[in-house]
Amino acid sequence: MIKKRSLATTSIALLAVAALTGCSTGGSGDSGGDADAGGTTEVRVLVNITPNLTEEWWNELVKPFEDANPDIDVVIQSPGADGVQKALPRLLASGDAPDIVQSLAPTPELAQEFVDLSAYDWAANGPLAEQYAIDGKQYMAGVGIQLQSLWFYNKTAFEEAGITETPKNLDEFTADLAKLKDAGWTPIQTGGDWMSQMSYQALALPSVVADNPDWFQEMSSGDLTFSKTAGAYTDIYADWVAKGYLNADALGIKYPDAEQSFLAGKSALYPMGSWFAAAEANADNPPEIGVFAGPADASVKNPAMGANIASPYSILKSSEHQEAALKVVEYLATDQTAVVDQLQVDGNYRDGYEYEMNDLAKELLQIVADTPASSYTPTGNGYGERTMPAGYADELNTQVQALLGGTSAADVNSALDSWFVANAQ
Repeated sequence: MIKKRSLATTSIALLAVAALTGCSTGGSGDSGGDADAGGTTEVRVLVNITPNLTEEWWNELVKPFEDANPDIDVVIQSPGADGVQKALPRLLASGDAPDIVQSLAPTPELAQEFVDLSAYDWAANGPLAEQYAIDGKQYMAGVGIQLQSLWFYNKTAFEEAGITETPKNLDEFTADLAKLKDAGWTPIQTGGDWMSQMSYQALALPSVVADNPDWFQEMSSGDLTFSKTAGAYTDIYADWVAKGYLNADALGIKYPDAEQSFLAGKSALYPMGSWFAAAEANADNPPEIGVFAGPADASVKNPAMGANIASPYSILKSSEHQEAALKVVEYLATDQTAVVDQLQVDGNYRDGYEYEMNDLAKELLQIVADTPASSYTPTGNGYGERTMPAGYADELNTQVQALLGGTSAADVNSALDSWFVANAQ
């Protein structure tokens, strides 16, 4: 029987929010490993919970490790509704931090909270390790690569609209949106919550980062402005909204409902990360779905591709069981079966770790093969040394929701310019 354990999250909501800096209490990275009174060491792992990554799935994932290491009890810890990013500061402030945190990319501010894993080949040579390095050190071990600048599309919708090939640039893409609407389709399915900015980033980042390779650093330092680098794409997005190319009820649609709407064939395009492929594979009778990389402006030769590490794991310095935590993270990041299970559940990829793929997954794999390593870019707040001021992803999401609500592109660009002035590092 699979052990289904998770820590209660009701008390987490009562904890005060505190800054990450100065909250760690623990050691140098070589302490821990002492068994608790019951003869086992309890290792708590704060994980991302999604429709794919359920608590039951996480417990199944770690069960083989527990079977092979009966002296270590891996306890899956849910972050609650706020997610890992907001739960961790509260847990650190309360002195009740987990041993391991999953799905949270290290940043220069976070690095002081995490154990340096550079001495371990399985971490230092893992996927995107160099891109995530901070001062040449690795503070996480990842499982694979997760693509984000993607547009999934309903092939029947494209056929009915007379679209015979996927767009090669933004002009073609916008023309295709008009054709889809004329054919009676809702061109783009989006929603509220965190996903509002997915369509904007899929639109803007391929061009913005290709034209400004150090965009994250230069935006963060104040050397560039949002309106001068990304403002033209805000204009395009606002035009899409005005012409009805995005579902009118977007602000009231939550992520699971948006996903199911697209899978039910109610819209033509869905901007989402590669993890959607797993949802498509598990859906009952989905429409025939394809995928293409986010097209850039016609002047861009090598569009940037948003890509994050899949399932980064970091160990908290405050952990009293770092030795046991290292064993857990090494297993999750290297064991063939564990890695394949994690890649497959969210539609991610890693050289040397193959799994059975349907046609959509094979299209994603081809995008990986066609994308130069130099074209990969962070999204949102960024990672490694390519980061934005804290809170950028939330602010961008807020401003994109304003666009969906009818706020002008000029006002949104101005608001983001002001935000960067106030928050530049």
